[in-house]
Amino acid sequence: MKAKKKILNDFGGIMFSTDPSFVYESETEEVAVPLPNQQQDLRVMLDRKNRAGKGVTLVTGFIGSTEELESLAKLLKSKCGVGGAAKDGEILIQGDFRDKVLLLLQKEGYKVKKSGG
Repeated sequence: MKAKKKILNDFGGIMFSTDPSFVYESETEEVAVPLPNQQQDLRVMLDRKNRAGKGVTLVTGFIGSTEELESLAKLLKSKCGVGGAAKDGEILIQGDFRDKVLLLLQKEGYKVKKSGG
C-alpha cells in the first residue's frame, strides 16, 4: 500500500509554477516483477478492524499484476462460495475461511503461512 503524502516536501516541493515551459519531473513507479507461485510468500489472517465486527479472511504479500491478483481472488471466492475483493495488493474474502484458503493456496503452489493468532 502506498504511503499518503502529508507535507509539502513529500510532493517534491513544487506545487505551482508560472513558467509555461516548466515540466514537472515525477518519480516513476516501480513495476512489480511477477514472481512464480513457489517464490510468493503469502500471509493468511483474520481481520475485523473497521468492519463493524464482521471478520474477513485477508491474504497479503502477493507480488504481481492486478490481473493475476484478480484471477487469484476470483478463484478463492468461487471455491469458498462467498464474496470478497482484491485491492491494494490484498485479497479480502468475506468470513472466516483461513484454513480453506490456506489449503487452496498451497494446492496452487504458493508458500503460505497463517498469521495473527
